Amino acid sequence: MNGYQRIKTAMNGRWPDRRPVMLHNFMPAAREAGMTQAEYRSSAENIARAHIEAAEKYDLDGVFVDVDTSVTGSAMGVPTEYPEDEPARCHGGLLENLEDVDKLEPVDFSKSDHVTRWVEAVGMIKEHFGDEKYVRGNCDQLPFSTASMVRTPQVWMIDLATPEKEEYVFKLLDYCLDGCRQFSTLVALAGADMLSNGDSPAGPAMISPAMYRKYAFSYEKAIADLVHEHGKDYLIHICGDTGAILEDMLETGADAFDIDYKTDIHQIHRVFGQKVVLSGIIDPSDVLALGTPELVEKKTMEMLDVYKDSPRLIVCSGCALPSNTPEENMRTMIKTARNYNP
Repeated sequence: MNGYQRIKTAMNGRWPDRRPVMLHNFMPAAREAGMTQAEYRSSAENIARAHIEAAEKYDLDGVFVDVDTSVTGSAMGVPTEYPEDEPARCHGGLLENLEDVDKLEPVDFSKSDHVTRWVEAVGMIKEHFGDEKYVRGNCDQLPFSTASMVRTPQVWMIDLATPEKEEYVFKLLDYCLDGCRQFSTLVALAGADMLSNGDSPAGPAMISPAMYRKYAFSYEKAIADLVHEHGKDYLIHICGDTGAILEDMLETGADAFDIDYKTDIHQIHRVFGQKVVLSGIIDPSDVLALGTPELVEKKTMEMLDVYKDSPRLIVCSGCALPSNTPEENMRTMIKTARNYNP
């Protein structure tokens, strides 16, 4: 099997010849290609080159195309900082008064240079690898998370706790949904095999499970449905301990999930094990970036042992790898997965 076949087999709930591996590695990939983050995000060619070189260097089964967590917000006009050697970050918010949401102008994502570079890079990578490697095109943030950028996370939490603002909360979510639909459609048309989004402010670390169901769930499901209309696989990522909402996440219809290391792996296996694919859970910082190879092997083995009865697993970190992640640690995770024999 090649990488594409290996991941598609796991996605379909069948056993591949070995565990597929993907890295959430845009920061280490840029560093290994000799680029700062500013250089990396400056052109589609640079984004594509960094990922192609990393995928070939480590013989990865899949390519996880990511740039930062600010593209959706910046495309909507949220003030964004672009540090020289760190990912971009939104700051300051866009909508001072929630009641003014109706005054927000429609946004055409195809006019955003940041979006266009990201989408073009996905197309270049897919064209380069064809059906040799599986390409996951991340589409940045889901509506709930995007709304938190439009309002700033702190103000957004206050909005949600203010009953008289509920009408405007949903209007903002609907506005953000339109942007997320556009971004997803562009990435799907670029040829990605899988699309994915993050929705970390929607996790239990920030809001209650009841609020997740009320304000985030239906919007996640809407994007999952759209992606499936395009004939693509779909994945959702939420940071933190998501144990309290795993059952709800399953109902979004997503085909796979990135789950944070803070969530109990046994609970994940009970809920997801035979139904949807788990991609990740290994701690990207304390284990992969700062840990020893021995610790990386131990944590990778723990995940593999829990999932030994299920083919629905892609070996990956639970979130983005820091730029200083040692090559030896990435290779140790990959080697451990490929040599695993329960």
